Amino acid sequence: MEYVTAVPHPRSEAAGPARSGRRSLGVALLSGALGAAVALLSTRQSWSEGTATVAGGAFPLTAKGSDVTGVPAALAIVGLAALVAVFAVRRSGRLLVSALLALSGAGTVAAAVLGASDSSALDEKAAAASGNTAATADALSHTVWPYVAAAGGALILLAGLLALRYGRLWPAMSGRYERDGTPRPRKAKPVDPDRPEDLWKALDRGEDPTGPDPAGAQGT
Repeated sequence: MEYVTAVPHPRSEAAGPARSGRRSLGVALLSGALGAAVALLSTRQSWSEGTATVAGGAFPLTAKGSDVTGVPAALAIVGLAALVAVFAVRRSGRLLVSALLALSGAGTVAAAVLGASDSSALDEKAAAASGNTAATADALSHTVWPYVAAAGGALILLAGLLALRYGRLWPAMSGRYERDGTPRPRKAKPVDPDRPEDLWKALDRGEDPTGPDPAGAQGT
């Protein structure tokens, strides 16, 4: 007769956090990389448009996101670097880098939203085009690209929040790429007693050329 127990198996208990770690890792990598790309691309687009009065005519003006503010692009690069650095650090270092990743996303969102209604870049272009430092842009309008940049920042923020919540479950950089200074043991080379140069090389390596041959010992 078989008995059914309600006690969970240890392996099933460990599978839950591991599955959550893998899922959150994939989402964080995708959202962080995509968010940085979107934010950088958006800053190269036109954020605002207008006209300046030059010699009695209307001169068209355009201000890119990089003309309005350089903060979203800079923070997107910082967020992308932090996303990569998450896997190079552990414990408290990973927590700090994850916080930096989240702050980069939040800062990108704030800077993009504030730049959506900014007209100072167009006013500067209007003053340069008309030769009048007091000139301002007319027929001012804004595009949707600042809010696209804000959406990219939101994705970076999501990656940072996931790193803060599940980063302890994510793998770190492989230990085989880290050097601890321990010398690697050298594999003993066979010594030919009829060749004096082999004997000297063995002595230089700290080996005993007169000792038994490991291969020959195993064969016997």
